[in-house]
Amino acid sequence: MSLSRKERPLYLQIKQIIRERILHGEYALGSNIPSEPLLEREFGVSKITVRGAIQELVQEGYLEKGSGRGTRVIRNKAASKLSKWKHFTEILVESGHRIQKRWLAVELIALEADGANAELGDLLSAKEKQKLTAEFGSRCLRLVRMYLLNGQPFIYYIHYVTPLLEGLELMDLSEQSLYELLEEQGLSLDQLQDEFGAVQVPAEAASALGLEINTPVLRRSRTSRDEFGKLIEYSVGFYHTELQSYIVNYEA
Repeated sequence: MSLSRKERPLYLQIKQIIRERILHGEYALGSNIPSEPLLEREFGVSKITVRGAIQELVQEGYLEKGSGRGTRVIRNKAASKLSKWKHFTEILVESGHRIQKRWLAVELIALEADGANAELGDLLSAKEKQKLTAEFGSRCLRLVRMYLLNGQPFIYYIHYVTPLLEGLELMDLSEQSLYELLEEQGLSLDQLQDEFGAVQVPAEAASALGLEINTPVLRRSRTSRDEFGKLIEYSVGFYHTELQSYIVNYEA
């Protein structure tokens, strides 16, 4: 796997990748992660770099090192500063499912004043296209990712992100959380709003999810703003709910 040689130290990039694999069930609770030599070969880095990443995760309580027993996963939940409720993917992992995340594309797209931009495709309404132009200006980044549920396409996400991240490349994302990447760039998210609705899946999402066009799916849109109310990210996700319904657990 290729790592970005820009900005962040390699051991922190590897730490984040391993952490994401733990949170998404690829490295299950109670199991051992791959050995250090295997991780060295996978990432093409030195033993010191891999050990630095593992040590960070040990200190944060995700891993436990045992003499002659390998390195074991002892925690698979993330602490959230936003709320106590669990992420949908965390609930699925706790239920025994395996979640994989794949970034598919990163591109800088031009936005037209009237919102009639072919590059925005069929995933957004005319009102949403106009909103992006009004708040982002003449361009923004378009990021595409896929979530797999037990190896099958499950959620197709498209993120439209502030042009302040212009220059971002696919290899910079790897398995990292987009929101953590934004925070690293000093772009904090203080206001998040989600909207859900049932729609007929548009052509682009249908192709990605392996569905017939116009199959009913769950659509989630998210508006993410900073403390001043400035739009940082707008995303739409299409959920193949025939595979798994959307679950929310609340703690009293």
